Order: sequence, then C-alpha cells, then structure tokens
Amino acid sequence: MRYLALIYSEETDEPQEMTPEGMAPWIAFGEEATRRGANPVGDALQPTSTATTVRMRDGEMITTDGPFAETKEVLGGYYMLECPDLDAAVDLAAKIPAAEYGSIEVRPIMEIPDA
Repeated sequence: MRYLALIYSEETDEPQEMTPEGMAPWIAFGEEATRRGANPVGDALQPTSTATTVRMRDGEMITTDGPFAETKEVLGGYYMLECPDLDAAVDLAAKIPAAEYGSIEVRPIMEIPDA
C-alpha cells in the first residue's frame, strides 16, 4: 500500500542551505527506506512565500499569496512510501529527520480501481 508522509515544521527550523552535511540525514533516510523496499519518492518544497492558494467560489477563481491556513508549522516536503501496512509506514516516518523538530503526517493514498 502507498502512504504519503507529509513533513511539517516551522520554516525558521528548516536549513537554508543544502550542504552535504545538512543533507546527510536525509540521504541516510532515503537509503534506509530503499533497503526496506519502501521505494521512497519525495521532494522538499519552496518556502510558503512562493505559494499561491486557489479557491473556486460561485464559479469565480480567487487566488491569494501564501498557504491557505496561517499556522506556525507549514508543509515543507513529502515522501511517498510503499509499505505493507500503516504500522510499517509510521515506523519509517519516525525516521524522517524532520520528525525531531516538526511533525510527520502519515496518510494512506486512496487506491482507485480501474474502470
């Protein structure tokens, strides 16, 4: 089953530079997830200052700068993981480096059968 691990943290906690030293824990997580057969696919997101939120109301498109909700923790990245069950996905998500200073939301991806 596929799971999405959504990575939330305060933007001020995010490393500003992608240095080899700063990326080492993330690379190690990717290697472990691969060893476990989770086939990790993921990316970091640009800061919320680059985001645009889109809503449709009464047939009219409304756009605003930034994320929809004003919270301290923002979505900073994600991994899609293939795991046998939720327990395995949660165990792996706990090893994502941002779990030490932010939070990881694990959600099953809805499998839609072919028509």
